[in-house]
Amino acid sequence: MNIKNTIKELKTFLILWSTQSLSQLGSAMTNFALTLWLYQKTGSALQTALLSICSYAPYVLLSIFAGAFSDRWDKKKVMLFSDLSAACCTAAVLLLLKTEALRPAHMYLLNAINGLMNTVQQPAGDVAMTLITPAKHYQKTSGMRSLSNALVTILNPVFATALFAFAGMEAVIYTDLATFGAAFVTLLLFVRIPAVSAKREMPAEAEKLSETANPAEKKKPREMETLPEPAKREGVFESVTTGLSYLKDHPLILVLILFLAAVNFVASAFDAVLPALILPRNNGGEAVLGIVMSCAGMATLAGSLAVTLLPAPKNRVRVIYVTMLISLSTENFLLAFTREPAVWCAAQVIGWILVPVMSANLDVILRTTIPVEMQGRVYACRNTLQYFTIPVGFFFGGLLVDKVCEPLMSAAAPEGLLRLCFGSGKGSGAAMMMCMLGILGTGICLCFGRMLSGYSDEVPGKRG
Repeated sequence: MNIKNTIKELKTFLILWSTQSLSQLGSAMTNFALTLWLYQKTGSALQTALLSICSYAPYVLLSIFAGAFSDRWDKKKVMLFSDLSAACCTAAVLLLLKTEALRPAHMYLLNAINGLMNTVQQPAGDVAMTLITPAKHYQKTSGMRSLSNALVTILNPVFATALFAFAGMEAVIYTDLATFGAAFVTLLLFVRIPAVSAKREMPAEAEKLSETANPAEKKKPREMETLPEPAKREGVFESVTTGLSYLKDHPLILVLILFLAAVNFVASAFDAVLPALILPRNNGGEAVLGIVMSCAGMATLAGSLAVTLLPAPKNRVRVIYVTMLISLSTENFLLAFTREPAVWCAAQVIGWILVPVMSANLDVILRTTIPVEMQGRVYACRNTLQYFTIPVGFFFGGLLVDKVCEPLMSAAAPEGLLRLCFGSGKGSGAAMMMCMLGILGTGICLCFGRMLSGYSDEVPGKRG
């Protein structure tokens, strides 16, 4: 009976979540196939990384303003328009392929347009998920979203590699457009996203988390909190100021965002380096890269299932930084010092299995602390601060591999320490870069862990 009630309460969420996840799979397959296509054409880690840089750059530059529009615009219309724009970009790639006119510059431009559309889509989608989800199901639905992300990570390299190898790039794009069509029609006809109300009952966990920033503003249990004036009465810059002011007044949220910004720098540099590590190796190639990336997805799937089933931890903050320390202090080193695909797969499992645990706990902290009427503005500011390091990481990861690490390994003594540690030939420079990222990631987690350890177990965010 409880399961039936839960399904009934989450009906709208389940419909939106499942169809959007299907569309996400199609888009991820196209992105993976385009990465393979571009690396085949150029052999450059930096030029391949530029695909992600062009996608993220407009996103992080403009996200801070997107919250103002997200809060004042209809969430459903924003999501529909953004999805349609992304589909048009995919169709443009297909047309250029058919006419044999596709060039890297076209891909960079279209990725930039996609990134621009995602700037307003993501905060609108995050708020929409809050509006259609009862507060008591936040952790469960966060785990489910991590679960779908894991399935996408598992399936997209396998499906994309198979379609790319046997039917070509066009087959991958047709699949992407078909999944978009299913998600678009479902959202248009079968999903109702309620309007943001003037007041919203404060979730029980938020009563504790609200003490994070300012204990003097502690609210009465289960009180209906009065929220700020609707964003439609604010100008764009005023809305940005409101979001930044909220983060300034809630130091735990701000420190967590800055911590994950540093983690994202390492993770994005890793993503830029991984193809350059595996594709040119004698025991690597496209199929091995797809398998290794699928292992990351399987690990994320296992972690997502655990998050969905496990009870809430006593201290979510501690969980966030400890999981990232374990991930970043193992995966990079294993990939750097080994040259066996089986070990690469194991490294991906260790590196990714705890990511959903971190994400779900962060998601609960944000959703239970930030008033729903402010979430668009605050999430937009969060996106800029937390994700601006991603294009930077992609750029430096690709640049250092192409211009520093690979030349250095080419000039290394045949019997020297560098060759002993990282191997020889193309790909050895990427292995060296992985080692550098392991050192950097471990240092970041230890540094921020010391800062975050000051928050007590009983009340996350309250200094002990």
